[in-house]
Amino acid sequence: MLESDVYKRMIHAREKMSKSHKKIANYLIEHHETAPFLTASKLAKNVKVGEATVIRFAFFLNYRGYPDLQRHLQEALQRKMTSAEVLARTTDEDNFTENVVREVLGDDIQNMKQTLNQVDTAVFEQVVNEMIKAKRIYIIAYRSATSIGTFLEFYLDLILQNTEMIHQADGVSEHLLDITKDDLVIGLGFSRYTRRTVEVLKYVKQSDAKTVVITDHLLSPLVPYGDYKLVATTEINSFIDSFAAPMSIASALITALTRAEHVKVEKRLKELEGLWETFDVFYD
Repeated sequence: MLESDVYKRMIHAREKMSKSHKKIANYLIEHHETAPFLTASKLAKNVKVGEATVIRFAFFLNYRGYPDLQRHLQEALQRKMTSAEVLARTTDEDNFTENVVREVLGDDIQNMKQTLNQVDTAVFEQVVNEMIKAKRIYIIAYRSATSIGTFLEFYLDLILQNTEMIHQADGVSEHLLDITKDDLVIGLGFSRYTRRTVEVLKYVKQSDAKTVVITDHLLSPLVPYGDYKLVATTEINSFIDSFAAPMSIASALITALTRAEHVKVEKRLKELEGLWETFDVFYD
């Protein structure tokens, strides 16, 4: 495992490293089974250096940032960890809970910053245009990703009246039987990726439908099947993923769509307000 490229870079560059960078490299090598799952802030705390130093260390090794370095560290493990293993590796016996809220919210803030820095605004605009043009929009999201998929489905269908989320994995073939090149499929998947999400995206690509992938990094198995890729960082020091950044991407897509189609959307919302009042939907 230590023969992989990421560790070779550290070993070969040691002579040129600053004292702080050597401390980080030594820690990553000595803790190669647990360190790949640490956020930049947690790694900095463990090594007793500044978080900015950890980020500069990643650039020093010619990675695109800490998330890129972290992905290579995880890849070096050569296998996917189970949820139980990740929990064990990200939890110390003497961990206390009183600082968890600050730690997790801090990690979420870092994820948002990293996502903002890596998002391709041109690709984002293309996705919005594809959503506007699409005859039908299908959303593929299973397990924990269902939360973001449901959010997208609710607002897109509220506005466009053409969006469907495939809720039952076993019934996906019936739902996608008549899919055409005029349709758009949005696939959401984050590590650990569900096999069915990958299989469905592979199928719709063969049907010439446009595809959008919202995932956590470019090594995701969903990426080869996406015409457009939106990458959102999801790392926190836990066995769960942080969905703050991908949920923000979903919010941005909905907001951009409503602004681009504001005349139609305003008319639609005015009609809905009348219905909501008639059926006494909201609490006064």
